[in-house]
Amino acid sequence: MKVACQKGQGKRKLRGWIQRVTHRKLSCFDRFVGTLNTHFEEIANYFLDRHPSGFVEGLNNKLKVIKRRCYGMTNINHLYQRVYLDLNGYAQFGVDRQKSVA
Repeated sequence: MKVACQKGQGKRKLRGWIQRVTHRKLSCFDRFVGTLNTHFEEIANYFLDRHPSGFVEGLNNKLKVIKRRCYGMTNINHLYQRVYLDLNGYAQFGVDRQKSVA
């Protein structure tokens, strides 16, 4: 899907790929094809503006890391404070996060 195309063209290409995979009985793609079918319209919307989801994926990863680091924390407010501090709280204390991590 490296070639630029409109949403309709993208949907046709996705459907064609799904048909080729299912016709060849490649069972390793069954779960992925199921996800594509379940969220087909949402995935096809990528072709409207072509906004990658890298930022959201990075944020999700960061939150998972924070959650792992906070394992055993019994007060949910402390978890929220940790998330806030890790995402943007260092600037409030005048600390350059990039320099303090290195």
